[in-house]
Amino acid sequence: MNKGIISMNPPIRRHLGAFFTLQNVLIVVLVLTLTTSTLIPLILLFSKSLLNKNEEFIGLANFVQYFSTPSLLQSLTNTIWISVLSTVLAVVIAFVYAYGISRTGIRGKSYFRYVALLPLFQPTMMHGIALTYLFGNQGMVTHGFFGLLPGLRVPIYGPVGIVISEVIYLFPQAFLIFITALSMTDQRLYEAAESLGANKWKTFFTVTLPSVKYGLISAIFVCFTASFTDFGAPQAIGGKFNVLATDIYKQVIGQQNLSMGATVGILLTIPAIIAFAVDRFVERKQRSLLSSKSTPYRVTVGQARDRFYRTFCIIVSIAILVPLFTIFFASLVKVWPYNISLSFKHYDFSSVAGSGLEPFWNSLQVSLITAVVGMIMTFVFAYLIEKTRSMKGLRQVGYFLSILPLALPGMVIGLAYIFFFNDSSNPLNWIYGTMAIIVLANITHFYAVPFITATTALKKLDKEFELVSESMRVPFYRTFMRVTVPMSLPAIIEIAMYFFVNSMVTVSAVVFLRAADMNLAAVALVNMEDAGDVAAAAAMSTLIVGTNIIVRLSYEFILKKVKKRTAAWQMSK
Repeated sequence: MNKGIISMNPPIRRHLGAFFTLQNVLIVVLVLTLTTSTLIPLILLFSKSLLNKNEEFIGLANFVQYFSTPSLLQSLTNTIWISVLSTVLAVVIAFVYAYGISRTGIRGKSYFRYVALLPLFQPTMMHGIALTYLFGNQGMVTHGFFGLLPGLRVPIYGPVGIVISEVIYLFPQAFLIFITALSMTDQRLYEAAESLGANKWKTFFTVTLPSVKYGLISAIFVCFTASFTDFGAPQAIGGKFNVLATDIYKQVIGQQNLSMGATVGILLTIPAIIAFAVDRFVERKQRSLLSSKSTPYRVTVGQARDRFYRTFCIIVSIAILVPLFTIFFASLVKVWPYNISLSFKHYDFSSVAGSGLEPFWNSLQVSLITAVVGMIMTFVFAYLIEKTRSMKGLRQVGYFLSILPLALPGMVIGLAYIFFFNDSSNPLNWIYGTMAIIVLANITHFYAVPFITATTALKKLDKEFELVSESMRVPFYRTFMRVTVPMSLPAIIEIAMYFFVNSMVTVSAVVFLRAADMNLAAVALVNMEDAGDVAAAAAMSTLIVGTNIIVRLSYEFILKKVKKRTAAWQMSK
């Protein structure tokens, strides 16, 4: 029997030889594509930091100059302490909020979950603009809600405004990590603690915190890195308070000092690389937290506890919704705060720095192309790495290059693309200044998370599908289209949604790459805010958020339909 099977393998492999060759070619294309889009530009960025303005090698002189310049060194110090404070506040608030949803009996959990995700659909500059309307020199709170209440003075321009904006920005990212970590706790641990006579506080510190420690570590590093590399909030409300991200913008756009911009970019990458390594470590550790014998956590009765967490979640949800509604209201007010009658005149962008509705349509087009191309590219590449069996070493290289963007801030990718694609000797130079380079930058910037989503979905599929297809002499691409894709549709739709939403709100990667005659909605916010067209910026922010919410609702609707179609397969698993 075994001899028969063995003897059948060579003819089958010979019959499918052309298809195995095609697989190998596609794997080579995968590695070349990721090398060209990620690794080579990054290496070029590092090399540029060792050159002066005249392209002469000067070694580490740029770094020495940076650390010996008080104003530049102050930006690094500012970035570190702003990131630390924002991370602490966001992590604590998100943990308590997630704990209230997952470990108590409060009502309205679905509402609190959806509200927690709203900042993901908003450009970070929008938080700063909302704070300006609330606490600025002519703000609602500053003037006591149109003079009805005593005014409250808040030094919103500078570190205070940046920290508040960053906490709003970081909160949903930490919340998603904690809500997942808290759902993985084994109920048997709590039963053991109770049988040993541990009170609630001791149980919390000896069971709950240890069970989510890897999620806590991951949340801290994710939040710190996101705050450390953020450009939107400091640009919108930072005033004269400089951070590394705004330093890069000033060095590249303001002073055309690309070498110093590359130097600052490398400094910006260091915490991201550390966070990347920690995230890999945490992911491996979390895999062993639950066993097949684990039982889900059961919420106990606690009226006083539920009242506290309900109140806390309501306060946090209001804190998230108030800036959003403030932006929407500000976009409708004729002249704030002198004429508060409502009008849609700010949605006519023809007379402001945003140059009409063209930036919004450009962003819509870029995001759609990014979603479609990114979805196809990500899933096909994940399939080649996860489901094929040849060229193992090259596939491991492809996997490393696929998760490398997790360690790259958007501004670093944008700057690296300037050095690489703006070189006239580069055969790909033709895409510089076109929509294609923006789409490529967005795919590269956001590629790692969808790739991990795709590989996770593919790991759930039985390996026998490919083996049976080979034994039946079915080409791999037919199995891919008829079996793998239909079964992975929920993940594929999620990948497309992720690319679209992030492409609509991103500024950092594309602010350096857009052509002068092709603006984008999120970048237009920077131009409008710089020009003082804050009401128009509020209107553009509303369009971005509204579009992303519609896309998210469409995603939920389509996902529900797709899950119904795959329900039979899910039940069989």
